[in-house]
Amino acid sequence: MDLRKISQDFTVSPQIEAADIPGIAEAGFRAVLCNRPDDEEYGQPPYDAVAEAAAAAGLTVRFVPVVSGHLTQVDADAFRNALEELPKPILAYCRTGTRCTMLWSLTKFEDLGGDEVLRATSDAGYDMSGLVAQLQRAR
Repeated sequence: MDLRKISQDFTVSPQIEAADIPGIAEAGFRAVLCNRPDDEEYGQPPYDAVAEAAAAAGLTVRFVPVVSGHLTQVDADAFRNALEELPKPILAYCRTGTRCTMLWSLTKFEDLGGDEVLRATSDAGYDMSGLVAQLQRAR
């Protein structure tokens, strides 16, 4: 697994599998958040298989599928609700982790500001400079 910590309570990862869940639980995560729709890519593990393993390991799971390149306000609101409601720390996953990082950046921009969002995401290896620039222009 390629776990990338964005904040104290939020880490992202590329696609995980049911077999990864014991390690995720051992690492101290309390929730798993999936931002990847099923059948996005051939051979991708289905959400239900990951969710079943996570629940069996005592983790809370949430499915907030977001189609890559088609983010809506409903998606952002559902993600924000998941961040507020899920027990921490949360591991979120999608195909590469970028979608989860982008959603986190959108939901945290007003609270943290652009500089802090960029620091947190770049420290984790994700470039959100274009998104932050758009958000700053929209103010």
